[in-house]
Order: sequence, then C-alpha cells, then structure tokens
Amino acid sequence: MQIDDTSAMASGLYATEEEEASRVIEMLRGEDLSARITAANQLDSVAAALGEERTRDELLPFLTDGADDEDEVLAAIAISLGKMVPHVGGKSYAHKLLPPLEILLSVEESTVRDNAGKSAQIIASALPTEFFHTDYADMLARLATKEWFTARMSACGLIASGFTRLNAIQHETHVQHFASLCRDDVPMVRRVAAQHLGKLLMSVVEAKGKYCAGPDGMLTTTFIALYEELGSSEQPDSVRLQTTENCVYFGMGMTLVQQLGTRDDLNVAASNILVKRILPLIVSTIDDRSWRVRWTAASKFAEVVNAFAKLEGAMDSLIPAYEKLLQDPEAEVRTASTLNLSKVAKCDSTVLPPPPERANGEEDEEVVVEGPRISVGQRLVKKVTALTEDDSENVRAALAMVAAELAPVLGKDDTIADLVPPILLLLRDTTSEVRLNVISSLDILNEVIGVDLLSQSLLPAILDLAEDGKWRIRLAIMQHIPLLAKQLGKNFFNEKLITLCVGWLSDDISSIRQAATENLKKLTQIFGAEWAIIYLIPSLNEIRHNRSYLRRLTAVQAFTLIATAMESELAQTEVLPIVLEMAADEVANIRFNVAKGLETMSPVCDGLVLELQIHPVLALLAEDPDRDVRFYAKKTMGFLEKESIQAKTNT
Repeated sequence: MQIDDTSAMASGLYATEEEEASRVIEMLRGEDLSARITAANQLDSVAAALGEERTRDELLPFLTDGADDEDEVLAAIAISLGKMVPHVGGKSYAHKLLPPLEILLSVEESTVRDNAGKSAQIIASALPTEFFHTDYADMLARLATKEWFTARMSACGLIASGFTRLNAIQHETHVQHFASLCRDDVPMVRRVAAQHLGKLLMSVVEAKGKYCAGPDGMLTTTFIALYEELGSSEQPDSVRLQTTENCVYFGMGMTLVQQLGTRDDLNVAASNILVKRILPLIVSTIDDRSWRVRWTAASKFAEVVNAFAKLEGAMDSLIPAYEKLLQDPEAEVRTASTLNLSKVAKCDSTVLPPPPERANGEEDEEVVVEGPRISVGQRLVKKVTALTEDDSENVRAALAMVAAELAPVLGKDDTIADLVPPILLLLRDTTSEVRLNVISSLDILNEVIGVDLLSQSLLPAILDLAEDGKWRIRLAIMQHIPLLAKQLGKNFFNEKLITLCVGWLSDDISSIRQAATENLKKLTQIFGAEWAIIYLIPSLNEIRHNRSYLRRLTAVQAFTLIATAMESELAQTEVLPIVLEMAADEVANIRFNVAKGLETMSPVCDGLVLELQIHPVLALLAEDPDRDVRFYAKKTMGFLEKESIQAKTNT
C-alpha cells in the first residue's frame, strides 16, 4: 500500500512538471513578447521536465525551427542552451545542442551572437574529443565560410578559443580559415579577427611549442604577415586600434616560446624576426593619422615594454617611440602616455642615452649616439621637466600622480638631481589638482629621500590648497595632513600647519568641519595626548565659546574624538569636564550632541567617573524640554547600563 501511494505521488509530480513544460512551450509560441522571454529563460527547467530523450528529439528541433524570433527572445535562448548539457544526456550528447546554436551565432544582433558564443564555449568544453573534432570543428569551418558576415564574425572568437583542442590537420585548416577572416572584404569581420589574433597566437604557441616560431612555423609564415596586414595604414581605424594589443601578445608569445625551450639558434632567429618585423609596426602607430590609434598605443605602452623587455635590442626602438608619444600633438595621447611613465621606467633593460638636442634650424639627420647604456628610468626622467610645462593641465595632473613613483627606480642621488626640481615646479603649478596630486604621492618620495628638501616648497602649496575655492580640494588636502605630519615632523607641523588644521573647524562646509575633527583625532594619535593638550585644547576652548552654535557643535565633536585618542586619565581630567560643561548650552543641538559624545567617550572613562560625573549630567539631559535631547540622553544611559552589566558578567 505504501508503494502504491508513493507511485501515485510520483505520477502526480510527473504530470505537474510536464504540464509546466507544456505551458512554457505554449508561452514560446504565443504573441506576448515578455512571456516568450520568460519562457526562453526557463528552457533548462523545461528540458529537465521533458527528460533527456524528448529534449533531444522534440525541444531542440523546435528551437532550431523557431530561431527567427525577436532578438530579446533569441538572446535568452542562447543563454539557456549553455545550461542544457546535463538535460540532453550529458557530455556524450552535448553535440546535439550545436545546431540551434549555429543559427544563433549567425544572427544580426550582436547581443544574441555574444550570448551564443559564450554558450558555445561552455558546450565545447563539455564535448568529448571525438565530437569536438567532428561536430564542433565542422561548425567552426561552416561559420568561417558562410555568406552572411555575422557568422564569420562569430567564427573569429570561437576558432581562437577552441584551437588547442583541434588535431594537427585541423590546426592548419582553421588557421587558414582565420587568415581568410583577417583578409575579409567586410571591415567589421577584420576588426573582430584583429581583436582575436593575439589570443589565437597564444593558443598556437601553447599547441605547437617552440617550433611554431621557426622559419617555417605558423608565427613566422602566417601570423606576422597577418599582423602586418591588419596594422597597415590602409586598414580602417577600428582595425588598426588592435595593433598595440596584438603586439603585446607577440611579445608574450615569444617569451613563452623561450620558456618552452633553450636559447638555441631557433629562438634567436625567431627573436630577430620579431624585433625586425613586429616592432617597426608598433613604432609606426605613434605616427598614425588617427589620434585614437595613438591613444591606444600610449595607454598600453607599458604592457608592450614588459612583453618585449627580454628581447635584445627591443628597448632601443620602443623607448624613443614612447618619448615621441609624450610629445604627441593631442593632449589625450600625452595624458595616456604620461600615466604610464613610471611603469615604463621600471623596465629592467638598458638603453642608449638620448641624442643631443638639435639647435633651431638644424636639419634633421640621423645621429649616432655613443656612450654607456643607461637605465630606462634614467633616460625618461629627462622628459619630466618638459612635461611640467605642458599646456594641458590634464597632462600635468597625470605627471603629478606618477612622478614620485620614479624615485625608487632612480635611487636617492638621481632623484635629488633629476626628479626633485620638476616636482618642485609641480608644487608651484597654477592648477590645484596638480599640486594636490603631488602631495598625495609624497609618501613614495619620502621613502627614498625624505621630504626635508621639499618642506619649504610644500608649505605654500598646502596653504593654497587649504584655501581653494573647491571644497573637495580642501577636503582632499586635509585627508593627507596626517601623512604629512608624520613626514614633516612635530616641530615643522607646530610652526606651520597647526593653525591651518584648527582653522578648518570653522569652514563653511559641514563635510570639511566633520573631516577636520577626524583629523585632530589622527594628529593626537601621531603626536600624543600631551601635544594635544598644549596645541589643540586651548584653541578648541575658544571655539566652544563662539557665538555660532555650528562652531560650538564642531568643538563638541572634536573634544569627544580627541578624547578617544588619549590615555584614560588625561581624557577624564582635560577633556571630560569641558564636554560636561557644554551640556548646559542654550542650543538643544549642542546638548544632544554632548549626550552622543559621552557615549563615544565612555571607553576611556572608568566606572567611578561614569557614576559620579557622567550619569548625573545624563539624568538632567533625560529631563530636558527638547525631545531629541531626551532621546539621545536615554539612549546613552541605556548603552552605559548595558556595558556595565556586560562588564560585571565578564568578571
């Protein structure tokens, strides 16, 4: 009897699931677009209800025949197909999902193709080798040769991602398919092929090993030629934009080749080919007619340098090219290249010293540079001074962000001689963002040379920023004050900056005043409670008697925060009496902030002080005419009572 009941329950459940599957399929057939999208997102659930066999025999053919729906529906179907491998019978039947995917990989809408491409890669990873070599490889070949260009666009990425699993014969044929895509008549296909050229190159190196870089290898015979064609000036901008990225992949690929084998004649020859044929193309991008191409080269130049750093002679071509980008006519290009300055300078290779500057009117002619080789950082630091005079404030701001990062590369002596002078110029820049960026990065410079050399130039810059018309600039410089305090020392700070820090408590902007109170707490932690008693408490005492309740409110907040950074005894004797006295202020806002502040200060007050000094004041505030004061007073009393009980429990 029990078996019959279980069977009946299972039968009912099966019927319910199948009814749900039928309902979803009817939704797919309906005219309501939102319902069709919902149904398309539930296909994996439908497949689970139908079972593996019916999914293969009924659902997948239905999806294949109905692949002419709205783009939103097709995009959802494309995602769902990637989740259905378990529902068609597992890996052995995963190839059954390819026919509907092949159709989706050919549609015009890019979102659908992108989703289908991701699902295709998921399914490909699940395919057994035999089906990958037949069904999947054949699908790639068909996509690469279809008449409609969108299918060929999909083929570019899938060939690159699936190359390593193809067999040796298919390696050759699919590389040829990819080469045809790189030479396609449709620029959009060439653009996508250019985007995936580097990824396919890395897959070829992984699959073929070091011999792919030999005289007859794929890198030499096919990929370098494709790179040259795609980087040609005859290509549209959208294709040439990939030149720099692909150059990085060539350098990474050659590094991988060298790791796979010893440095034999084959590797040396391959490296020479790379330097002679690839580098000229990347160098040529700095003179490209399109500023977008030059910007791409500038923004990725550090990656190029890292990729080619180990190839002999490469830096002698790349670093002069980079210096030219720093002088590009477009400010956006100069900004992008400047942001990479420190990363490029960290290259371990050496280069020839820069050629002497030509006098005005002197004809351009090739100059043979002689002398000992120098580090990349030593050569590039010579360009920093010129960048400090750039017309674009964005370039100067970018330089201010990275200039200090050159110090660890150069060492103390070269930093003092070549880097400190331009940094001093940046500290006197007319643009506040430039000065702020320099100050923000001074901790790096301090580790190499200290900031004593900059202290006299720092002060005017800090004072100017502290009074800047933009409150966010004032807030930013304030956040760097604790770090500067550590670097400049107590004496310099007391003489030059203490008045400034207290003055921020009277700023018109609430966020500045709040940040100023946090600053005083951090300074107390740095210089100690005794310092705060001498230099901060007297000034705060004056502020708490100010006619403006906003200033008095700031004083309450400052006192409570400073107290938390003091030893308990000093906080109770020097700060607590002042805060308790302010509980009698005529403004309710001050009184309830005193109540809140007493909760903040409670960790530095012992039990006797809490009982004899704080509780009586809170009791008075709890009877205050203002309801907000009463609320916060009772809240603090409840907190202190809870803490007292917890302390007794622990003991």
